Amino acid sequence: MHICKFFRNFVPDFGIIMEKITKAQVKLVKSLQQKKFRDELGLFVAEGEKCVEELRKSFELVHLYREGENASRTEIEQMSGLRTPQGVIGVFKKSEYSEYSDYSEYSGLILALDGIQDPGNLGTIIRTCDWFGVHDIVCSLDTADCYNPKVVQATMGALARVRVHYVDLPKWLKELKIQKSKLKIFGTLLDGRDMYDVLQSEGRSCSDSGLTGEAGLTAKRSIVVMGNEGNGISQAVRSLVTHPIRIPSYPKNAETSESLNVSIATAIVLAEFRRLGN
Repeated sequence: MHICKFFRNFVPDFGIIMEKITKAQVKLVKSLQQKKFRDELGLFVAEGEKCVEELRKSFELVHLYREGENASRTEIEQMSGLRTPQGVIGVFKKSEYSEYSDYSEYSGLILALDGIQDPGNLGTIIRTCDWFGVHDIVCSLDTADCYNPKVVQATMGALARVRVHYVDLPKWLKELKIQKSKLKIFGTLLDGRDMYDVLQSEGRSCSDSGLTGEAGLTAKRSIVVMGNEGNGISQAVRSLVTHPIRIPSYPKNAETSESLNVSIATAIVLAEFRRLGN
C-alpha cells in the first residue's frame, strides 16, 4: 500500500482532534517533516503553545497533542522536528491559494521572493511582513516551502496573517505589468541605485508637500522583489524590475561585507517603505 494512502486512514474528518494518540498517528506527524507528504496529505505541523494557538486563528486544526495529556514525552520527541521539543504539537490543514490570483485580490504592498532557499530566512521574512503589515508574499516556484516545519517555527505564528502564494514569478510579473501600466517593481540588486535616493525621487517622502495621486507612489502600485541568498534576483525576473535599488553601506565606499542577509535586507526595505507612509 502506498504510504500516503496508509496515512490517510488515520486522518480524521478535518476539525476533529483525536483524543488518544496511536503509533500510526506518530508516524503520520513525523512524515510531515517531508514536503511530499505535506503536499499529498494537505497537512502541516507546528510546535509550541504560542505558534499553535496563533495558527488556529486562520488554519483548520486536525490533531492536537500535548505532553502529559494525550501523548507521552517519548511520543512527542518522536514526532518533533526540534532539538528540544516544546510539548505541544498541532497538525493543520494547509490553505490553498490560487496560483494566478487577480491582482485586485491583493491588498497593499506586495513582497515577491525569487528563489529564497533557506527555511529560516523564509520564516523570518514572513514574520517581518506580519510586523510591517504586508499581507501577501508571492514566491517563485523554487522558493522554500512555507509549510516546512522550520519555516513554520521561524514565523512564530505570523503565517496565520500573511498569505504565501507560489507562482511562475516571471510570468506573473509580466501579466501584472500588462494589467497595471503604472505598476512599480522594485528589485534589490548590488548594482541598483541607492534605495533612499530612489524612493525620494519617486515621491515617497513627499508627504510634507502634499504630493498625492498618480504623481506619488503608493503601496497599492508597488512590488518589492528580494532574490536568492547566493545569486540574487534571476535574470528572467530582473528584466522586469522597473526600479533597481540597493541598500547603501555606511560609510559610503568603505570596505564591508559583500551583501546583507536577505531577511535583514527585507526588514530594512519594508521599514523604509512604511516610514514613508505607504
